Amino acid sequence: MKANRSSSTKPELALRRELFRQGLRYRVGLRLQLQDRKVRPDIVFPRRKIAIFLDGCFWHGCPEHGRMPSDPTGYWHAKIERNRNRDVVVDGQLKNAGWTVVRIWEHELVTEAASRVKRLVLSQ
Repeated sequence: MKANRSSSTKPELALRRELFRQGLRYRVGLRLQLQDRKVRPDIVFPRRKIAIFLDGCFWHGCPEHGRMPSDPTGYWHAKIERNRNRDVVVDGQLKNAGWTVVRIWEHELVTEAASRVKRLVLSQ
């Protein structure tokens, strides 16, 4: 797992390029302090309090494309379930702190995801 990137992945870079192309300016790597944890959304619009997370289909258990590996130890099932539970907790804590949370799956079309984010940014 050491070789798996946690930031600046290909889908994330593609989304950032498209958001920039559409005229949006954002922050990357901004650490947000929550009640009991620190979190770094993939893309942040600090003034608008919008946090964007680009979730990988495998790592976050996408209902469409997430494939559970056959694992007799149950490690991967537990790992992906912990990721899902953490996502729910982080989303709730961010919302309680006044943030708008957007979760985008890596399989979503970049132009559609960027347009969705742009509409949200411009509406706030």
